[in-house]
Amino acid sequence: MSRKLKFGFMLHGVGAGWGDWRHPEAVTDASVNFNFYKEQAQLAENGRFEFLFVADSVHITERSSPHYLNRFEPLTILSALAGATSHIGLVATVTASYAEPFTVARQFASLDHISGGRAGWNVVTSWLDGSARNYGRQEHYAHDVRYRLAAEHLEVVKGLWDSWEDDALVRNKATGQFLDPKKLHRLDHKGEFFSVEGPLNISRSRQGQPVIFQAGASGDGKNFAAGHADAIFFHADTLEEAQTYYRDVKARVRAAGRNPDQVFLLPGIRPIVGRTPEEAERKYEALAALVPIENAIAALARRSTTTIFRSTRWMPRSPNWATWGATASSPPATGSSRWPARTAGPCARWRCGMPGPGAPLWARRSRWPMRSSAGSRTKGPMASISSRRCPTPR
Repeated sequence: MSRKLKFGFMLHGVGAGWGDWRHPEAVTDASVNFNFYKEQAQLAENGRFEFLFVADSVHITERSSPHYLNRFEPLTILSALAGATSHIGLVATVTASYAEPFTVARQFASLDHISGGRAGWNVVTSWLDGSARNYGRQEHYAHDVRYRLAAEHLEVVKGLWDSWEDDALVRNKATGQFLDPKKLHRLDHKGEFFSVEGPLNISRSRQGQPVIFQAGASGDGKNFAAGHADAIFFHADTLEEAQTYYRDVKARVRAAGRNPDQVFLLPGIRPIVGRTPEEAERKYEALAALVPIENAIAALARRSTTTIFRSTRWMPRSPNWATWGATASSPPATGSSRWPARTAGPCARWRCGMPGPGAPLWARRSRWPMRSSAGSRTKGPMASISSRRCPTPR
């Protein structure tokens, strides 16, 4: 059976990094510019992309990147874009750590109704410590607690989505019967973190269960993704790393009692396109040159509580850095800020493309999953590649 490569598109406003907004062709208010998002969404749909993806977090500081500082809430912008598109999937990021299951279930069921069955939920647990202080907590949940909470949160949301049977709404004008009460069910969930009665106050949507996305990197994250996700994002710097991750997660899916063929792994790239490798390299260097070293240090510090990144003066660039890429076995991890600029090397080729035919980059479906006439959801999302940062200074 032939397999086709599928693409998803990340709506990232002014750009993923700290300097993208400074590019001469950048729209400086793109992160809150509906017409910009609408144009990108329609281009992606016309280009046969499978889904749009909106990332999110719930905490910023003055050191946050321009897009993170000022951007649309994911479900709001995707609901608006649902009316400007017709078949592309709409994937919103919502944290399980700081959102109530009833509200999340209602929001995604609404998006699924509005879009005609195109909603997807990227379940995250929020890694920024400051998130807690925006939601009445002094401390962020511990790592293992976050994943226990997320598992229960997702269980409740799915239960609420199923609180309506497919034909619960009779809508018989002649008899006056609107609802069959036997087909509307309370959830009555009482768990470690949540107590939810139900039922949900919106009927079962076209998919019934919107597609679940997740990005599992840690052991807890991979176990959670393997147990719950339809599609799993991941990052790998080399083909070998991608294959190792693929085998690991597929084994965890099987151990969780699920069919590995119905769980899709989605490696990500941030392509820089040129007619030749040299043209792509020039574009990359131009983008890298837009990032002041102070911003690169801020990007590095953002993932660490160590003050050395904030207080130590940046050392002058070593001449060896320019040729490091020519001998390195692999590029640095996504988000790395170690290289203010670099000459062509293995990463230049990575920037221009992706691993070749041995990599697990494939999806097996040709459309966004829709509910069948019997009410069950077609298994497995169809997206395979999301637009994400390649190893570049941010």
